[in-house]
Amino acid sequence: METPTARWRRLLPRTPGRWAAAVAALAVLVGGGTWTAVADDGPPAVQREDRMLRPGGVPIDTSYFTAGGSGKRPAVLIGHGFGGSKNDVRAQAEKLAAEGYAVLTWSARGFGKSGGAISLNDPDGEVKDVSGLIDWLAKRPEVELDKKGDPRVGLTGASYGGAVSLLAAGHDQRVDAIAPVITYWNLADALFPDGVFKKLWAGIFVTSGGGCEKFEKKLCEMYERVAVSGKPDAAATELLTERSPSAVADRIKVPSLLLQGQSDSLFPLGHADAMQKAISANGAPVSVDWISGGHDGGDNETSRVEGRVGAWFDRYLKEETGTDTGPAFRVTRTGGIDSTDGAALKRGASSDTYPGLRSGGREIPLGEGTKTFRNPAGSAPPAISAVPGVGGGLSQLSSLGVGLSLDFPGQFGRFESAPLATSVHVTGTPTARVTVKATEGRDAVLFGKVYDVSPDGRQQVLPSQLVAPYRITPDQQGKPIELALPAVDHEFDAGHRMRLVFSATDLGYASPAEPATYTVTADGPLTVPTAPAVTTAAATLPWWTWGLPAAALVIAAALLLTARRRTATPAPDPALTDVPLQITGLSKKYAKSVDRYAVRELSFRVEKGQVLGLLGPNGAGKTTTLRMLMGLITPDEGEIRVFGQAIRPGAPVLSRVGAFVEGAGFLPHLSGRANLDLYWQATGRPAEDAYIDEALEIAGLGDALARAVRTYSQGMRQRLAIAQAMLGMPDLLILDEPTNGLDPPQIREMRDVMIRYAAGGRTVIVSSHLLSEVEQSCTHLVVMDRGRLVQAGPVAEITGSGDMILVTTAEEVSEPLAEKVASLPGIGSAVRLDDGRGLLVRLDGATTSRLVADLVRLDVPVTGVGPHRRLEDAFLTLISGGAA
Repeated sequence: METPTARWRRLLPRTPGRWAAAVAALAVLVGGGTWTAVADDGPPAVQREDRMLRPGGVPIDTSYFTAGGSGKRPAVLIGHGFGGSKNDVRAQAEKLAAEGYAVLTWSARGFGKSGGAISLNDPDGEVKDVSGLIDWLAKRPEVELDKKGDPRVGLTGASYGGAVSLLAAGHDQRVDAIAPVITYWNLADALFPDGVFKKLWAGIFVTSGGGCEKFEKKLCEMYERVAVSGKPDAAATELLTERSPSAVADRIKVPSLLLQGQSDSLFPLGHADAMQKAISANGAPVSVDWISGGHDGGDNETSRVEGRVGAWFDRYLKEETGTDTGPAFRVTRTGGIDSTDGAALKRGASSDTYPGLRSGGREIPLGEGTKTFRNPAGSAPPAISAVPGVGGGLSQLSSLGVGLSLDFPGQFGRFESAPLATSVHVTGTPTARVTVKATEGRDAVLFGKVYDVSPDGRQQVLPSQLVAPYRITPDQQGKPIELALPAVDHEFDAGHRMRLVFSATDLGYASPAEPATYTVTADGPLTVPTAPAVTTAAATLPWWTWGLPAAALVIAAALLLTARRRTATPAPDPALTDVPLQITGLSKKYAKSVDRYAVRELSFRVEKGQVLGLLGPNGAGKTTTLRMLMGLITPDEGEIRVFGQAIRPGAPVLSRVGAFVEGAGFLPHLSGRANLDLYWQATGRPAEDAYIDEALEIAGLGDALARAVRTYSQGMRQRLAIAQAMLGMPDLLILDEPTNGLDPPQIREMRDVMIRYAAGGRTVIVSSHLLSEVEQSCTHLVVMDRGRLVQAGPVAEITGSGDMILVTTAEEVSEPLAEKVASLPGIGSAVRLDDGRGLLVRLDGATTSRLVADLVRLDVPVTGVGPHRRLEDAFLTLISGGAA
């Protein structure tokens, strides 16, 4: 399993290596420093000076980076994450140096080669060291000065290094700009939220620092005291608070770029919100960016983050007023997997103003009543949400729609909404008003969370695996109080439910050891923030939006010419009058080839109401088949019949076929509605036959129809293209890669469009590379390979049955351990992967959540848990054994 130290280092910003190998190593002592030149054939050579400084009386290991030229330049200090050293930020330092900055990195007290004890950014320790490093920069001849002893300087860093950036800005007025990444505002609030001890993260904090003996004595004593009691005391809270940026909130008055992680149960989004409120109140420019990753893992968007930090310093250190520093608020929205490379699909959304955590509140009614549940003796077994060390996989899976959290019966109460009539995108902190009571006058320690529950109720997803802890004292009990749930960015689809849960335990936190009974009453609706000012970025306008109208004219002309040369059409087949499509013995050779076939002897049949997925690798013949089906090209052999009518170019029955193939061209200056009207007029068919309103209702474009198409996002243009294909409400709808270029929410919308269309008794044929989407939206499949039919039939028949779960592990799983897993209740089988680093588990009554809990209990070094892609396996098996 990945070590805590390695995990912390992985969280630091890094830039992919753009620097070539060192071309010179000058072993020359200059003022006690060692110089190394690093260069490539693009940017100027970067020189690095390593030296040991003593800014606060403690030896601090530093590296100083500069690039060619003799002009003055601003300086940047880069701090590292907890458990790391200056070496972790070297790539970023070299990049900034090549871009015209003097960059200084250092290993904080107690880390790397630096001396001293870890004092958690003590103003008289680590913060004082930073001021000493600024003193040193002020004496460098190449560093730009605002005045004597005052260099133009900015600070950045992740986690621990981000916090010292904020603290330095509050303690040293010479700091001119900061860009902290995934860091804390109040360390006491981070480790003791609402007076509840975050025991797992606190333990990792101490372990990754090298053990309690590496810390300042009073910090070590404080940690051991709280860890034993399971409850923070006032002295512990005061000690951590006085070393937090919040202690100097009124003194941070510099331009601040705040980048916070969504997958972060250590320093959640509320910390960045508190930073923004305090710093903006001081009159300083502030921008907030919610990145995809965080301390729980995921994509930390290193390249984008470093690019934005560089732009921020260009604007506020170099004073390049034309630099675009980005919006006041940006959030990365993540979900789904790119089938081409397995990467998570992401898209940005932004607003010109920071919305806060409660903007655009929408009330979601919850079921009424009082829930009674117990905190078990010893608070075990605990519920599971985020698990440091495993949490990275869990939080990423939650963004992909896989629920892996666990609440034990009798230990939680839940309140549930009705199915949502429309999708709801939550951006911020949901709130609930409740009344809580505990037995025997004790504190009630609860953990609140909001699940996304699927329409069938079988799957619940905990967004980002986050929970909010509460300590409700006896004087707060028995009367309504408002509780804030975790801040998230998550879309709840139409038909899904919101489930508010309060649990008595959580694995990451310390709960009271004494047993107690809790009652919770919901005193009103769940209020969720929708941040209406935040809009998802529109996709870049593709070339075909302009180019395909002209291409369409060429195709139309070709069809007219072809229609004049039609051969005799076979007579209709009365037996197939109600059959949307039957293909028999279809073959098409490649141009200028006598024996190479694009499609060969293809036969299959499609019935009414089916959504048929046409699958196959590149070159399988899918697009050629669709083009023959639409009458664009003529087969060499065989026939295609649509509702019993043989297909020829220009055949009248094609009026019952709608198609979306390789995108659609629209006039960007016209509205969506005007584009559809113009298209239908060009067909020469009566306006009353268009059924535009019905097509638009299924496509779900709403008010966007009145806007110019140039303002549409990629997903909206795709839906407009589908609406165009549905004009006239054709009985057979053909879609070729309709989800290309769409983000996960748009892909879900496209899936719903197909299902709704077929639900009316019509038929949809869709060709797609997204196997997961085909598996969810299609009822039947046709699999092709090298022009031939490999298999056809219902999806369930091709994929097979059974709930298969893929578990990946950091270490090889032994056979005895696999046998233990296989013998667990509700587990049908557990088979080791070929390399031993994982298991293929068949569920036989157990849930995925139960499996995860058992794996954690058995100390299985889990790195990922997810559904076994049965369709993908079936597909790969079929095409590997297909006919040549």
